[in-house]
Amino acid sequence: MDTWRSWSVAGLAAGLAGLATSYAAAMALNVRESPLVAVAEVAIRFTPGFVAELAIERLGRADKPLLVLGIVLVLGLLFAWAGRLARRSWWAPAVLFAALAGAGAAAVAAQRNQQLVDFVPVAVGLVTWLVCLSLVTDPLRGFAGHPDEVAPSGGHHRRTFLIRAGLVAGGAVVVGLLGRVVGRGRRQVEQTRQLLKLTGVTAPQVPRSVRVGVEGVTPWETHSDDFYLIHAGISVPAIAPHDWSLRIHGMVDREIVLSYEDLVSRQFTEAWVTLTCVSNEVGGELIGNAWWSGVRIADLLVEAGVRPGADAVKQTSHDGWTCGTPLAALTDDRNAMLAVAMNGRPLPIDHGFPVRTVVPGLYGYVSATKWVVDLEVTRFEDFEAFWTEKGWAEEGPIKLSSRIDVPGSGDELPAGEVKVAGIAWAQHTGIGAVEVAVDGGPWQGARLARTPSIDTWVQWVASIDLEPGDHVVRVRAVDLAGHVQTGVVAAPVPDGATGWHEIRVSVSEE
Repeated sequence: MDTWRSWSVAGLAAGLAGLATSYAAAMALNVRESPLVAVAEVAIRFTPGFVAELAIERLGRADKPLLVLGIVLVLGLLFAWAGRLARRSWWAPAVLFAALAGAGAAAVAAQRNQQLVDFVPVAVGLVTWLVCLSLVTDPLRGFAGHPDEVAPSGGHHRRTFLIRAGLVAGGAVVVGLLGRVVGRGRRQVEQTRQLLKLTGVTAPQVPRSVRVGVEGVTPWETHSDDFYLIHAGISVPAIAPHDWSLRIHGMVDREIVLSYEDLVSRQFTEAWVTLTCVSNEVGGELIGNAWWSGVRIADLLVEAGVRPGADAVKQTSHDGWTCGTPLAALTDDRNAMLAVAMNGRPLPIDHGFPVRTVVPGLYGYVSATKWVVDLEVTRFEDFEAFWTEKGWAEEGPIKLSSRIDVPGSGDELPAGEVKVAGIAWAQHTGIGAVEVAVDGGPWQGARLARTPSIDTWVQWVASIDLEPGDHVVRVRAVDLAGHVQTGVVAAPVPDGATGWHEIRVSVSEE
């Protein structure tokens, strides 16, 4: 019975129990991040930019769950090792567990706005590790010194070990599930959000002119549930409106601190705005168009009184994420806003409830701060933000782009006239024309739908004649300033992908 495997199982059971109790404690105390999640957040923060981009490209939304899974697997190996160390001495696994707890505490300390209560789950996990390891390994010590693994009362010790290991492992599962049940913070915030009434916010009215009437084209309006999500963190902040405030400071004459009530009592501005992620590949889907309602940032900056020499605003999220936005983009006519509603309803939690920033014409990594709590008027030369530290460009204007939605690449089509349709975008500049070409031939114009704003994407459709065989269809756009979309292929790093989107189709004779 005194095998390496048994001691490894003991360490693993104790380790998982510690993770479960630390998670449950975090949920019960309404701590935003458990120690495990805090470690994952730190790993993300120090991940090189090209690695982060590769993860987003290859794994999509699975990148962060896989990161957490990887951390758990590494911890599992360390827990098993702790069990083996316990076979020889009591202090060796205690040192290992203390080191792991120290790493967790350091990760928690690295988070923004941490409080003393945020470290309680770390302490709970450490105590659980030590107590459970002692509890599970105690029966194994009855076999120590017996090479044949037969000791007096061997059956009793074996049963005791199996029962204790099973209870600890089962208890870990139950405690973890209870922690999930106890974690009512997000649910309470979600209930508050659903009941919130915002006077001055209107429901979206989609103009008929924005559609080209081709089945399969991306809908002009993006439902909130379908809007793309990119988060730098693992857990999403759940902030009640009465707990939110915004500080505007830095190179200003007057510092301003706004509560949620202060903000929503102001005059609202509303607009259709298309947002795009800089990680969007050519032809990618990290883009969406919604009806946003909020308060103009330009008006708030006028009240604060921006001092000469400032050229940037450092935005900070409740979870510590930062971005740097050109001051000019927040003070010109593009209607940059502190948004409180999306598609006529209070922002979904995942999209920044209670308040986020929306800045037309800029990629999200330099403008779209969810759960925004701080705006510091400053200069680009005086700071680096989350993504610029990883090698991304400083300003991030959105690239002129277009995409083919129908037909799909690989489709088999009948010969003759084929409708090709999709979307194009050049936020805060506007689309002037869209052209398609077959097999490298001449470009021919497409028909554009009409849009109410230059800050949104536009649907387009073109009719082309295709003969039997295999064909390549490409699309490019021309903005209202006369710039033609480049065909030079470039990766998203450091300031957005470029190139012409293309599809390959097979045309039959029938």
